[in-house]
Amino acid sequence: MKNYLLGPNGLATKIVHTRYLSRWIVMGIDVVLSTLVTVFAYWLIRFVREELVVWSWVAYLALLAAVISALAFAILHAHRVVMRFTTLRETWRLGIAMALKVIILYPLIHVFYPQVSNERLILGALLDMMTTTVVLVSVRVVLVSLYDFLKIRLHGEQKRVLIFGMDDCSASLSTAVSNSFLPSYKVTGYLTIGKRYKHYRLSGESVYFITGEEGFNRLVKRLRVDGIVFPNYRTAQEEQKRLVRYCQKLELEMLVLPSVEEMSDGQLPRPQMKEIRLEELLGRDEIKISMKEIAEGLEGKVVMVTGAAGSIGSELCRQLTRFNIKQLIFLDSAETPMHNIQLEFTDKFPKTPFVPVIGDVRSLDRMDFVFRNYHPQVVFHAAAYKHVPLMESNPCEAVRVNVFGTMNVADHAVKYGVERFVMVSTDKAVNPTNIMGASKRLAEIYVQSLSVAIRDGLQVGTTRFITTRFGNVLGSNGSVIPRFREQIRNGGPVTVTHPDIIRYFMTIPEACRLVMEAGTMGMGGEIYIFEMGRPVKIADMARRMIELSGFDPDKEISIIYTGLRPGEKLYEELLSNKENTLPTAHNKIRVAKVREYNYFDVVNELNKLNELAARVNIPDMVKMMKDIVPEFVSRNSEFEKYDKESVSS
Repeated sequence: MKNYLLGPNGLATKIVHTRYLSRWIVMGIDVVLSTLVTVFAYWLIRFVREELVVWSWVAYLALLAAVISALAFAILHAHRVVMRFTTLRETWRLGIAMALKVIILYPLIHVFYPQVSNERLILGALLDMMTTTVVLVSVRVVLVSLYDFLKIRLHGEQKRVLIFGMDDCSASLSTAVSNSFLPSYKVTGYLTIGKRYKHYRLSGESVYFITGEEGFNRLVKRLRVDGIVFPNYRTAQEEQKRLVRYCQKLELEMLVLPSVEEMSDGQLPRPQMKEIRLEELLGRDEIKISMKEIAEGLEGKVVMVTGAAGSIGSELCRQLTRFNIKQLIFLDSAETPMHNIQLEFTDKFPKTPFVPVIGDVRSLDRMDFVFRNYHPQVVFHAAAYKHVPLMESNPCEAVRVNVFGTMNVADHAVKYGVERFVMVSTDKAVNPTNIMGASKRLAEIYVQSLSVAIRDGLQVGTTRFITTRFGNVLGSNGSVIPRFREQIRNGGPVTVTHPDIIRYFMTIPEACRLVMEAGTMGMGGEIYIFEMGRPVKIADMARRMIELSGFDPDKEISIIYTGLRPGEKLYEELLSNKENTLPTAHNKIRVAKVREYNYFDVVNELNKLNELAARVNIPDMVKMMKDIVPEFVSRNSEFEKYDKESVSS
């Protein structure tokens, strides 16, 4: 019996997952109830006066009441409602519909049965209208309560949350959190700072106030609260020195609903509550882009993402599920991360057709196989070695993957008629001071020169190549944020390389959306630079993360400086000033003004460079990199000696 009710195919499961009742079923239920109440009113009046019920009258009365009730409901559109989400705002329709019903019905009764006194007609009309309204509202309350009960039984215990704030956004969250697509949370009430809203109620829930941390702790304990829901990220940022710190100390969840563009609209997956991460409170306001333009550019296309198991690549794949693409090709050489993203997409995005492909961008045969069999129309090239100190120690591998790998994928894109090739680059490619940055600059040069050669008719092909260049990504694999978080979790100290080191930051989702936007607007050959606001001092970021985690910097958790690592510089450059860039239709995206290279000269030089890398001839390889990219001047690196040699020569 239990399986029949609560099992995977049980009655409760079917009820909870049913989208809504047909409006005609709702109409039928309301008409039957309205008719029964009219008959009941007639019987009650006869019973009180100790008169016999005339059953022929009951039949005519029921027929007349049913027709007029249906007419009243249709005029007021009372049946066009999703029963499970009925609110008090809908009850006025029922009341007016019932008033309309008695206004039409009881004068007709007087016409057909003039022997009925006016007193009885008035009494019957009032009784009918009020009772029918009460019955219809009660039925809706019962159905909503039953639905919520089954939802809780089906999904298990819910987490108890408080909604922060008393504005319109906060008020609307109560309904959103309670809806069927967010079954894991139960709104316990609203939370405010100060006594202004003491004793208030909002959306049927109590409003609680606090004046400090001690009061917050007592309230959480009394209400058994598991988390706080913020109406948006801006509010959370404003509270990072107060409420966010309180939550961190008690290890409460901090949640926010997705933005409207991330909500389900028939193409997007159903929204889930998103946990606010500390790094998302450290930056500026999120950059907004036009999802419509991206959707139009990707609709019905086969899209391939290289480096699909990495931080940027995997998020690009998640973002691409929002669009009506024909097929999504994952390409990566890392087996375990690829397995993990395959499991994630099978579970979360079952409607998106995808193919996981294990392959190395350095392999000529493997790339030919992938392009020949899957025929991608759009390629997002995110595969790269990115860690500066590691690549400084392994320079040949940086060149083999970042330069030769990019050449290999780009050449096959041209060979198999890819429409758009979008390369993900980095701000470290600007005036590079390390091997990683220089290798990415060389990849930029190749992609841009190939695009120019195709544009000028010097090379056969139709592919449009676009390069996107941005700074550090908050929370990416191996980046500073996860490292700080782990160090804080272990009690410190937090290590920073230099007290003055600064970096540009953006979140992974907005970086990926900007990559897609630039890929859509690009005509070919552009290097797009994203406006990332003011750079952030890493030491300040470390201090703020310690504070947001509920600790006192320098007292409870110390910050120590370890010195710049090989190839690292104090600041990164994006060339995003007006002198070195041109504007685009998007005010946060600009085009870099860089010199154009001869494609055939570039091919000749890079082939020699790759031969040196393949033979692990590090000295000659690094010298050649500096010859091709003269602005490449090493910092805090063993390769500085090659700069001195070039100067002395």
